[in-house]
Amino acid sequence: MNTQTLTKKRNRFFQGLDFLSYSLGAFGVIGFELLLTYVIEYNIYGYSDWKSYAPWQNILHWTLTCIVWGLGGMYIVKDCARKSDIDLIKNFKQKSLLQGAKEMSLFQWILLITGTVLVLISTWIDWGGSKVLKEFAHKGTVLFTFQYIYYLFEVFLVLLVIVFGQYAFEKWFKNDKIPYGGIVVALTWGLGHWLTKGNMVDGISTAIGGFVFGGAYLLTNRNIKLSYLFLCIMFIL
Repeated sequence: MNTQTLTKKRNRFFQGLDFLSYSLGAFGVIGFELLLTYVIEYNIYGYSDWKSYAPWQNILHWTLTCIVWGLGGMYIVKDCARKSDIDLIKNFKQKSLLQGAKEMSLFQWILLITGTVLVLISTWIDWGGSKVLKEFAHKGTVLFTFQYIYYLFEVFLVLLVIVFGQYAFEKWFKNDKIPYGGIVVALTWGLGHWLTKGNMVDGISTAIGGFVFGGAYLLTNRNIKLSYLFLCIMFIL
């Protein structure tokens, strides 16, 4: 009997735990950056404040983080595919952006676009203008490019937290209409921002954004490509 069959034969409670472990595992992969910043880099450079980093130190930090994030995320995706019937790589290959768009109703589009606009407005207010333009003006072409590649990897892992968190709670409660994945992101990512930034407002704002991200995943009918696109728009812009 193979591993996949064994996993499918587990009861709903333990199947849910399996998916929740993947969700929290993806969040744990995001947390690698804390180890890199506050332990490894601190012991090498003597400081862990990004504002004090030289340009090459920032680039190295983002590069190492992206490598670990990419490898960690893909390991989780492939391990889940081996042990269950959830294969995100197959979902990614089979569903195009156009197909996902056609499957959505007008009401879904209205909710998705409304949520996206609200997140962008919030970001505009927080930054006092365009986040992208301000970061480009502050960092310059090279640093800006590396940081935004870093953002793309971060969105990938946040999407994994959402997807697997969604499957976990659906196994337990048999309800696929509630954005459970967004709730998981709100509790983990929001709390993480609160603790690392020491600002409850930032934590709450991140938690709300995470909940919206989870809603976007459901509104796109779980299309990985379309979900990733909208999460990038909301997170990066």
